[in-house]
Amino acid sequence: MVFAMVSTAVQQTPTIDEPVYVGTAVVYVREHSLRFNPEHPPLGKLIIATGTVFAHPRLEPGFQGDQERLGRRLLYESGNDPWRVMFWARLPVMVVTLLFGLVVFGFARDLVGSVGGLAALALYTFSPDLITHGSLATLDVPAAGFVVAATWMVWRARRRPLPYLVLAGVASGAAVATKMSSLPAVPVLLALAGWSYWQALGGGLPRARRTIRALAAVLGVAVVLVGVVWAVYLAVDPQLRWTTPANVPQVHGLRGLFIEGLPFPDAFRDGMRIQFGFESATWRGYLFGRLYSGSLWYYLPAALLVKTPLGMSALWLAGTAALTAVPRLRAAAPYVLIPPAVLLAAAMLGARDLGVRYAIFVPVFFAVAAACVLALRRRWAYAVTAVLVVFVALSSLRTYPYYLPYSNEAFGGPAKTHLRLHDSNVDWGQDLGRLADRLRERYPGTKDVWLVYKGSGVPSWYGIHGHDPLQVPPSRVHGLLVVSDTSIAKAEGRLAQLIHGSKAIDDVGHSITIFRR
Repeated sequence: MVFAMVSTAVQQTPTIDEPVYVGTAVVYVREHSLRFNPEHPPLGKLIIATGTVFAHPRLEPGFQGDQERLGRRLLYESGNDPWRVMFWARLPVMVVTLLFGLVVFGFARDLVGSVGGLAALALYTFSPDLITHGSLATLDVPAAGFVVAATWMVWRARRRPLPYLVLAGVASGAAVATKMSSLPAVPVLLALAGWSYWQALGGGLPRARRTIRALAAVLGVAVVLVGVVWAVYLAVDPQLRWTTPANVPQVHGLRGLFIEGLPFPDAFRDGMRIQFGFESATWRGYLFGRLYSGSLWYYLPAALLVKTPLGMSALWLAGTAALTAVPRLRAAAPYVLIPPAVLLAAAMLGARDLGVRYAIFVPVFFAVAAACVLALRRRWAYAVTAVLVVFVALSSLRTYPYYLPYSNEAFGGPAKTHLRLHDSNVDWGQDLGRLADRLRERYPGTKDVWLVYKGSGVPSWYGIHGHDPLQVPPSRVHGLLVVSDTSIAKAEGRLAQLIHGSKAIDDVGHSITIFRR
């Protein structure tokens, strides 16, 4: 996993979200200001900042543009080397991704022993989605990792409640302080914490007293959670200077009451309002060749079906069945299955069908669930698990280094993913550098390059001087037409006409298509 993440990270140009997070991280450290990227809490960006401090990037203080412009200024307009800055920004996320692999190992080992722990770790290690998003300076894997760590601590609290419930509160708070989409897991974690404490007390106390103590334990975990969120905001700005931005939408009704009731800083609550504003917008999605407006409730399950290795899917199903069927594991089933189920249900109801990264917690939790098939204690179970893990490993190795556009063999592999999915499932702007290399190597001296690029990179910095084909009549567009696959999926009007009249001649990273026109 170390090799896969590092060697792909150094080849990929900034994805769409990364420049915002990296620019915000630099501002956090140097100016102690919360004004950028309030829609996400600070912890994930503080993790990124532990790497950017070693890159020593130049950025003039007091930048007044928007957060997208901030990222562009930092990477491309301040004399910095974007490759170097991005590697240092991504490195801390890779480190925490590896640490969360140890959490998965420990959780599974507690349930089914060391062999099960190794099986879970293997599935985690070879997961194309975890390799992809664990090697980017984004927030998805850290948030998912903190949730599974909190769940493991709550499970362990059944035997030693005091230390593990405190750790569960810390991990839960870290998840919420990383990404607001972790909030649906909080009631589940608190309920499981109360249940664990109830079990730890045993039957020696009267039921009423056990109930009171369990509720007190839940309150204690909640207090620690809230304290962690506040501590993260204070770490950025000890004075909590905050002015509500002009673009923060008004949120009314139950959502408004929910936000007002949150015991978090004003910056967090305004970030929630921005998130609800995103959820109120109409986004465009793409699934199995269909371009649509709005969202489909089954989008994430369908996308997971495409992007999960076949052997991994089989082990998830078998492990889930074993978790509910084997008597000694039934107590663990709510801990392993309910948090991801609640998070997945919340994500399925969201307005943005933009990628499986919104469900990245699924391969993390279900790596633990999959290991439970070994609880059957049958030779065939060990043999089948070994064969399927090897199948997963081979599928993962075959897609190297193109993990972001991965799809399993049943759907044609990474070269065919763009026919079924879009955005961060396939083409997130990561291959601009590879495109520059391809144009230099295979098409030297080509004067007419027409470019429709979806991403945050600046093509000219990489030596790509493309023209916009949508700004001139189609009759003038000759030569190479280079189009990001997400733009192809969404192509309408003039762009669709240009693509229809061109011949695909090359593919870059399974995310960008080169046409001859």
